[in-house]
Amino acid sequence: MKQSKKIKIGELEFDCRFSGEATGEPVVLLHGFPETSIMWIGLMDYLASIGFYCIAPDMRGYSADACPKGVKNYAMEKLRADILNITDALGIGKFHLIGHDWGAIIGWDIVYNNPEKVISWTALAVPHSKSFLKAYKTDPVQQKKSRYVSLFLLPFIPEFKIRKHDFKGFRRLWKNSSSEEVEHYLSVFRRKSSLTGALNYYRANLGKKKMEPIGNIETPTLYIWGKKDLAVGEVAAKGNEKYMKGDYTFLELEGGHWLIQTNYEELEQAIEKHLTKYSNT
Repeated sequence: MKQSKKIKIGELEFDCRFSGEATGEPVVLLHGFPETSIMWIGLMDYLASIGFYCIAPDMRGYSADACPKGVKNYAMEKLRADILNITDALGIGKFHLIGHDWGAIIGWDIVYNNPEKVISWTALAVPHSKSFLKAYKTDPVQQKKSRYVSLFLLPFIPEFKIRKHDFKGFRRLWKNSSSEEVEHYLSVFRRKSSLTGALNYYRANLGKKKMEPIGNIETPTLYIWGKKDLAVGEVAAKGNEKYMKGDYTFLELEGGHWLIQTNYEELEQAIEKHLTKYSNT
């Protein structure tokens, strides 16, 4: 069963994609920037074919009816609460969690603050925040890779630059995405509220408005990183292990940041192995 529907949480409505039968063990998939839940369709359908029930929301700022105004409305505690409220609304108590990019940042926060909810955790590209911040402070390579963040923290200017030449910069990032995915992304980011909402993740949680730090992780974790990642360097990726106090698997691939598009078969195999190993069924 594959479907899309809106989940209403308070005054916000989230567009969510589903694949599989609701009787299957739940898997929640969190997209990053600048993408939406459409990035997960292939993986969702595969996981559904082996018995899992997949749920992937278009997160706050990306769902047309979940774009509140104001930077403070994109603070990490609200982003975390959205996911937990969606699973609660669906009657889901425990679930496997998969996240990429900002979805991974939110996922690490959920795993640390609500470990009782998460059966297993898979992070793509972005490591534990302490590993990343330590690399940012000490590693020139990471500092260079993270220079774009300073731009995103500014008001108005990044929106103007991103829209130039019909999202030319974003189109370069989407070069390995399908034409259907690209058209969907454009339909989202052409909405002023969504582009600003997505950028507000940076403004609300980085720079002077830092997220609350998280500690060690005991949940079974799979971390997948590409050696050519444009945003995350080797020091941050390999320093991740220090904060893992439960079962931990690190998979290093010959790929970049957009692993779901460029290294799909390797991801599918690793994620299936991880989910089935820790499945409660």
